[in-house]
Amino acid sequence: MINPVWVIYYYDYFCNFIVQFLHVEIILNNPLKSVIKGDFFILDMPSYQDQTWIRLWKENAPELRERVVGWRKQNAITRIDRPSRIDRARRLGYKAKQGIVVVRMRVGTGGMRKQRPTGGRRPKHLGVLRIKADDDMKTVAERRVLERYPNMKLLGSYYIYKDGKHYWFEVILADPDHPRIAQDKELNKRVSQSA
Repeated sequence: MINPVWVIYYYDYFCNFIVQFLHVEIILNNPLKSVIKGDFFILDMPSYQDQTWIRLWKENAPELRERVVGWRKQNAITRIDRPSRIDRARRLGYKAKQGIVVVRMRVGTGGMRKQRPTGGRRPKHLGVLRIKADDDMKTVAERRVLERYPNMKLLGSYYIYKDGKHYWFEVILADPDHPRIAQDKELNKRVSQSA
């Protein structure tokens, strides 16, 4: 059996590592996030805060589980003061200023809930089980938050936690009519792109 061979190309002008893996296990066990570009994997180095969150998720850390106990008792859509993952939120356009709102959204897991038909047919053809939605949980969370806040525009959202029954996402919204947002050129541009 041939040992997996991998070649590292380093380009100063890209400030990036490009790695070609010839073995699937190295790709799966790689702790870095990778983006496939042709035959190469461009590694995106996670920040220190990203690494901390990845460690918390992998270990299912007790401090995170204690937080989630409180989240389960809250409403599905809960407005919060500041984002849990501040670095991720800032990459999506979050700024600690008036007109920006952060909402934690809880979405139930599992397939679509379909009503059983009243007419008779064999159970296989009832069309109740194994029916999946076209949208992923993140899209569902964003849509539900925008229904609750119709005057806001979506800046972005990110994953926080998942257990056996729920997913939690944090959604960042901006009010395009707020004077502080209207004065901010960068946020104005992001809000107009999301519309």
